[in-house]
Amino acid sequence: MNFPNLLTLLRIFFVPFLVAVLVQEDLRFEVHRFEITNEFLALAIFLAAAATDLVDGYLARRWGQITTVGTLLDPIADKLLISSALIALVQVRVVPSWMVILIVGREFAITGLRSIAAAEGYTIKASDLGRTKMVTQVIAISLLLLSIHWKALSTLAMVWLWGVVLFSVASAAGYFRKFWRRVDDRVKRRRRRELLMLEKKARLKEMAQAKAAAAEARGREQVL
Repeated sequence: MNFPNLLTLLRIFFVPFLVAVLVQEDLRFEVHRFEITNEFLALAIFLAAAATDLVDGYLARRWGQITTVGTLLDPIADKLLISSALIALVQVRVVPSWMVILIVGREFAITGLRSIAAAEGYTIKASDLGRTKMVTQVIAISLLLLSIHWKALSTLAMVWLWGVVLFSVASAAGYFRKFWRRVDDRVKRRRRRELLMLEKKARLKEMAQAKAAAAEARGREQVL
């Protein structure tokens, strides 16, 4: 387990703390006469977790520590962070649920595609549009968290959230168009080979049974 992968795991561990703080009501404390409420603490946790997404990828490339585990784990950590933050924002009635369902549903669909591709020997890396979507998500969620305290930011936050929806749909279409046919063709070829092997084994078994029956018939003729 290298350091970039540890940062990815740290991002996953941030998720329950983010949700717990965000849904906590009337969480207030002072630090050097500055009052910190739950939305500001949640924003700090969220931005710290999002920062690990930038750092782990940069370090993995610079140190030559890009691994299959890290490549697969990194998008899962991103999806957990974004999905949990959005679902918690639905709980506190900051965002409409249908938009979150669309965004989170997209994440599950891409995760399923990655799993199928991995089973077939493909590793789907994040596209440029997917990276843009992640940046848009971080900005949108940060604005939504700030809008809890400063209502004037609500309109701007919703504009960014609409951007997240558009980027989510566009990047999902790009992933499926690029990889689905390739993975589907490989699955079909593998199943075709498996069927041919089963047919070959069945024919060999029938031939062996026919030879055994012929040998038994000849043995009976000799006895007679």
